[in-house]
Amino acid sequence: MSRSIVFGYAAVVDLEKQTAPAAELRASDADRDRFADILRDALAEGRLTAEEHAERVEGVYRAKTVGELEPYVRDLPGAHQARATPAYASAPHRPTAGAIPADPDENVVAVFSATVRKGRWRAGRRIHAYSIFGSVEIDLSEAIFEYQQVVIKAWSVFGNVEVRVPENVSLRGTGGGVFGNFEVDTLDAADPDAPVVFVDGWAVLGNIEARPKRGKLVADIRHRVHRKVEKGLRKHLDH
Repeated sequence: MSRSIVFGYAAVVDLEKQTAPAAELRASDADRDRFADILRDALAEGRLTAEEHAERVEGVYRAKTVGELEPYVRDLPGAHQARATPAYASAPHRPTAGAIPADPDENVVAVFSATVRKGRWRAGRRIHAYSIFGSVEIDLSEAIFEYQQVVIKAWSVFGNVEVRVPENVSLRGTGGGVFGNFEVDTLDAADPDAPVVFVDGWAVLGNIEARPKRGKLVADIRHRVHRKVEKGLRKHLDH
């Protein structure tokens, strides 16, 4: 057997090992929430009793794989929607030219101290964060997004800057560290109109990180999706 054939066979074996059946994939929090929503609707429609609903919801949140989730909705309408993997729209890597002002809407500063921005607040288009021997936390998980693109510019010198975003926005990052750490978890939203948060910065003997906060969603996006679903249902019923 030639070396090329051996290598080709090994590559196919490796690919088969890496490609697991959908039912064997580990379930995410978003997967569990999607199945729980179907159970909630079934309870509201009288398809499930309160006891059945409670038992199934408990099972859903204990499930480890997608295959373990499916039996809980198999006899309910919309089961095929729960199995479907949502499509994700690729967000731009940089803000649209002219969309973000040069001056910040807000400065968040921590010098030998800790500063936290969280809760229900309106996120501007540009936020500057400075951490010098301090700690800055910018939590957008419950923020009101009035703009589709938001830039967070961060500088950390012997300090720490943490950014948290909802699960249903897109997240991009550009930066680096000098004896420090710059880490941004790339995230693509399912909704192409979802806000995009760009985190730029430099960490000098410090840390800058940005990632989604699990279980947190932008409320206005959630309502928009519900409106689209209701509009589709009404259109279907009219026909």
